[in-house]
Amino acid sequence: MSASVQRPFRVLGIQQIAIGALDKAPLRRLWIDMLGLEQTGNFRSERENVDEDIAAIGTGAHKVEVDLMQPINPEGKPAVHVTPLNHVGLWIDDLPCAVEWLTARGVRFAPGGIRKGAAGYDICFLHPKASDEFPIAGEGVLIELVQAPPEVIKALGPNLG
Repeated sequence: MSASVQRPFRVLGIQQIAIGALDKAPLRRLWIDMLGLEQTGNFRSERENVDEDIAAIGTGAHKVEVDLMQPINPEGKPAVHVTPLNHVGLWIDDLPCAVEWLTARGVRFAPGGIRKGAAGYDICFLHPKASDEFPIAGEGVLIELVQAPPEVIKALGPNLG
């Protein structure tokens, strides 16, 4: 598929990176204590087997989250600490449209559909592994699609072609 294909949605930028470990304390030591990121929240979900601290770089539409995650149950699923770079989140200007368009073209999504994420935005995940039915996936990388709020679309959208 060529780069000239018209998509009914746009990727606006990086919304987050998520880093996992069995214990998030060493991650906090690096990202918050040493590098100076601000902790902006916490999220804990038994269903998603995650206890995470949400840190941030930048402000406004240019803010990027760095989620520091550890599993609640190290033997449970999902295993948020495997691999250490757990996933990358992308701002999307029209998430429902993106999911419909990508699915129709063979992109595999992880179970769960569109739902509210830790930061309060609607999210869904592209599966890291392709299947026979859906031959396009993250090639080993979990990718989160995040519905951009109006202020992010306004700030980042006009700069894109």
